[in-house]
Amino acid sequence: MPDTVVFIDHTFDDLDIEREILSDVDLIDGEATDEPLTDLVAGADAVIVMYETVDGDLLDAMPDCQIVSRTGIGIDNVDLDAATERGVYVANVPDYCIPEVSDHTIALMLALERKIVDYNDRVRNREWDVFAGRTMHRLSDQTLGLVAFGDIARAVCEKATVLGMDVLAHDPYLDPAEVGDTDATLVDDLSTLLAESDVVSVHSPLTPQTEGLIGADELATMKESAFLVNTARGGIVDEDALAAAVESGSIAGAGLDVLASEPPADDSPLLDLDGVILTPHAAFNSAESVVELREKAARNVKQVLDGDVPEYLVNERVLD
Repeated sequence: MPDTVVFIDHTFDDLDIEREILSDVDLIDGEATDEPLTDLVAGADAVIVMYETVDGDLLDAMPDCQIVSRTGIGIDNVDLDAATERGVYVANVPDYCIPEVSDHTIALMLALERKIVDYNDRVRNREWDVFAGRTMHRLSDQTLGLVAFGDIARAVCEKATVLGMDVLAHDPYLDPAEVGDTDATLVDDLSTLLAESDVVSVHSPLTPQTEGLIGADELATMKESAFLVNTARGGIVDEDALAAAVESGSIAGAGLDVLASEPPADDSPLLDLDGVILTPHAAFNSAESVVELREKAARNVKQVLDGDVPEYLVNERVLD
């Protein structure tokens, strides 16, 4: 009898990629049924999940499940402790969109620095004024501050230094020796990075420790001419505090690809601020990255069902 794999939720037109990799299993498309979630996964030997929350109760509803494979980098929608306690592997795809997210980060920075959106809006409104709006400054004279220094931040660092920027990084989990092969300078405290940077770019995961990491006090530490960019996770930045900082001129603006609530509520203060550029959690997106994501998430499952440990195991304590 073949194993059963449930792809709980996704945004794809079909599951052809997954079916090719998992050709010897019964693959159930959760988007193709209205069956209650607990009933859907009851007989699952493995699940693939995009956005749905996988907590202890859901894990208990699928006692045969061996792995939860997340189609993405973040695993904040999966209860790692609950999975580990039940002996369930949790895997993600941590390396599938590094070029795309780092490009998007640079694109938001450049759009803010060079007033691209503002100029476009003014020209479309029949205003032709090169000096309209705030004063711009030369990018190669500026400093980029990276909050966390994982793979995506390192790619951003490499691209920013090509543009002539100095790069600072703050990551309490890194030893200075671990950044020795990059052009970044590691600083010990976040406040130093915020105060010295012309652009602050957030790259940390969303955890209880990082939720609200950039709040009113942190924003007040930044330069009035500085920008904040977040392509990591909504919730790391206090959006009300950010809107107030931009509106008051405490900082110059922000570029956000992620929000605490997606899509934002109609009354979100960020929607009406000229100094804020918003994109719809699209930094990961390219034709190539989506294929890579789907293939690797499916291979995580195949490896486990074949009796191996998944390549991208997150909860390593499950091996103890």
